Amino acid sequence: MGTVGISFGSPTSGQGFDVATTVSQITTNMQAVETPWKNQLTLLQSEDTAYTTLGTDLSNLSTSLSALTNVGGILNSMDGSSSNTNVVQLLSAGTTAIAGSHTIVVNSLAQTASYYSEDFANSSDLINGSLTLTVNGGTAQTINTDSGGDTLAQFAADINDADTGVTANVITDAGGQRLSLTSNTSGAVGNFTISSTLADATNPSNTIGFTQPQTGTDASFTVDGISETSSSNTVTNAIPGVSFQLLSAAPTSPVQVEITNDNSDIETAVNTFVTDYNQAVTDMNAQEGNDSSGSAEPLYGSPTLALLQEQLASAASFVQSSGSGSVTSLTQLGISLNDDGTMTLDTSALDSTLNSNFQDVVNFFQPSATTPSFGDNFTTAVNNLGNSAPDGAVYLALQADSSTESTLNTNITNENTYITQQTATLTTELNQANYTLTEIPSQIDEINELYSAVTGYNANEQ
Repeated sequence: MGTVGISFGSPTSGQGFDVATTVSQITTNMQAVETPWKNQLTLLQSEDTAYTTLGTDLSNLSTSLSALTNVGGILNSMDGSSSNTNVVQLLSAGTTAIAGSHTIVVNSLAQTASYYSEDFANSSDLINGSLTLTVNGGTAQTINTDSGGDTLAQFAADINDADTGVTANVITDAGGQRLSLTSNTSGAVGNFTISSTLADATNPSNTIGFTQPQTGTDASFTVDGISETSSSNTVTNAIPGVSFQLLSAAPTSPVQVEITNDNSDIETAVNTFVTDYNQAVTDMNAQEGNDSSGSAEPLYGSPTLALLQEQLASAASFVQSSGSGSVTSLTQLGISLNDDGTMTLDTSALDSTLNSNFQDVVNFFQPSATTPSFGDNFTTAVNNLGNSAPDGAVYLALQADSSTESTLNTNITNENTYITQQTATLTTELNQANYTLTEIPSQIDEINELYSAVTGYNANEQ
């Protein structure tokens, strides 16, 4: 620490000295002890920013890899198509579906049982009586009108409230309004019968008749020559993992349904993995040189950075045991490693491998009970390098920096407190000294006057 000399000027001038400036000079000199602490704190904060960026990169990389390692993810989804979407529409192909071709012949569609009443010309006309519904041979349920009669709309609401398995609606046509009854269940299992004593409330002898335009029947179709039936036109159990919709009967027009691996989405997922890997490597490489001002990057020479680079490159170069299939390295997926550590993806090569060795690609990425997969190994490596507590390399580096930063901030706070106290003390003491200096001329005058009184000598006249 340097020293500060205090100039009091002429002791007999009575002018004193500038206390505030003098105190400022002294405390500024004292604050110099904080400079190395603050410089170190700035460097650590720059490191934190760099580590946080790398931690985010590794987290993104882990997420993109999980799309390929998840046993219920993209590698287990299937794609499909129908040769005639007017007859059969493919709805989905799930994780249990198997790639292949199937022939479907639709003989007839499933129908839903229904009835309708005769027309009522006036919507305000009332009806009396009861309606008994029996669904699929079950328990008969009777719905009665109110004692004063119901409109069609009121009676339809009563039927729906009874939860009979049949839905009632009032429909309007050219002749007026009708009561429509439709089973809630399609196919033969939804068939129902009705028994009616409904009559015109004004003229009870005019009973209300019902017509059945459609009975409940099951869909009839074949899959690869095997006869199938379905109570619904949405079929979910004829082909494992596949659901499709029957749209039209076409007994003489077979429909080809193709179930294929979802190469397009898989290639997108692999490309995302490569992109996120390259971002992590690029950000790590950027820490090896100088910034735009020529100063070293925050992590230049850091052993943690070297560990991240080494371990990530090792994970990317991992060769899987051949016992799990013919695909044992990223190279066989069309992924090459460049001199700077980044990857390049050849989508055509990946597509070819997916078409020829799809299951081996699945085995390469996804967990195995017998041999470590690439996906297992890479996931473990990234988790050990990233933000994961308590052992992730980036996590530990940030924790170490945080501990040092806490100590430095405490030192700076304590030093500032000490300087504040010293400032107050110095100000008080120097103000007293300054007051003493300004009083010296008057004290000299008093002494001269006393001397003159005693000796008769007047110093001021000389």
